[in-house]
Amino acid sequence: MPWQEQIAYYRARAAEYDLTSYQDVSEADRRIAALTGWLRPGGHLLEIACGTGMWTRHLAGYAATVTAIDAAPEMIALARHRVTADNVTFVTADVLAWPPPRQFDTVFFAFWLSHVPDSLFGRVWSLLRSALIRGGRVLFVDDQPAAAALETYVAGSREVVQRGLSDGTRHQLIKVVRDPAELARQLTELNWRATITRSGDWLVGEVRPLPARRL
Repeated sequence: MPWQEQIAYYRARAAEYDLTSYQDVSEADRRIAALTGWLRPGGHLLEIACGTGMWTRHLAGYAATVTAIDAAPEMIALARHRVTADNVTFVTADVLAWPPPRQFDTVFFAFWLSHVPDSLFGRVWSLLRSALIRGGRVLFVDDQPAAAALETYVAGSREVVQRGLSDGTRHQLIKVVRDPAELARQLTELNWRATITRSGDWLVGEVRPLPARRL
């Protein structure tokens, strides 16, 4: 299953992730710092798919506490080395199999939503709703639709891509780069209010749960 295989992919990719994802890591760090400051993610925060901690380090400067989870222990090890703030707790876990220990003011994820297949989209947003306090919000950053042109999709699929690593291995994983208007529509159907903007070649979203609909 690509969901499980992409965990194996990111475990194998951990050591080369920063350079292959961001190329200029120093410039990316400055960009992340600026965007995090604009979002101002306060309160108790859950970061899903924290990776090597590129975003975690900056989130910790605004949040009271950060619980940063990732399914790849190799990513967590790199993130622990990068982030030494006392208010950050790292957890190795697949979010779909991890019961949150509390509710959070903010849930954040960067470049993770596009790895969620349509078959799990509703389940993920139900999980996110249960992880938020009343009045909480979800913040995310992801690729714009043009990023799909950089992928090699498996024949007959609009979700599964093939990628190679520097060690020569090839992996299949999910990459669903959603149009912002379509994404907002999907979230409205699930009873969320989404504001999605563009920051360079990134999409930036703020999503808040709406009150339960009356039957």
